[in-house]
Amino acid sequence: MEKIRCGWAEKDDLYRAYHDEEWGTPLHDDRKLFELLNLEGAQAGLSWYTVLTKRANYAKAFDQWDPVKIARYTDKRVEKLLENPGIIRNRLKVNATVSNAKAFLAVQKEYGSFDAYIWQFVGHKPLINHWEKLSQILPTTLQSDAMSKDLRKKGFKFVGSTICYAFMQASGMVNDHLLSCWKRH
Repeated sequence: MEKIRCGWAEKDDLYRAYHDEEWGTPLHDDRKLFELLNLEGAQAGLSWYTVLTKRANYAKAFDQWDPVKIARYTDKRVEKLLENPGIIRNRLKVNATVSNAKAFLAVQKEYGSFDAYIWQFVGHKPLINHWEKLSQILPTTLQSDAMSKDLRKKGFKFVGSTICYAFMQASGMVNDHLLSCWKRH
């Protein structure tokens, strides 16, 4: 019997695998959270599919998402990244990743882990929604608004409320799988 998925996930095998293996699964690994936050920011103005197709290239270009290494990137390194056709070559987004690495390390130092910090916005447990249709899902929430405001205050870039909500969905902080979706349960 065929699995019933959230409608957006039926585009192709890449989307199905992302939906089935990652999206909406509670994530507590700091480096993976860092990767996801930056990929969501890179997606701004584009489709998530574009980012997913470039994800492996991003990992290679950004030292497997090592925030210590990324925080030390020089202007010369940024220029080299902007020549890489395997990533989204937007100067503001690339520079944001470097800024985000510095802010990420500061948050880890202050809170002990990024995980401890970021999950506070949902009370350290996933928020469970009960949507029947994709059209019911809102692009922002009070929690994503609060997260965005606090991340910006801490020096993060490309972390508007819509990006934060997409990050919350992807990292399993929010369960927005439709009621009909096999992964919801």
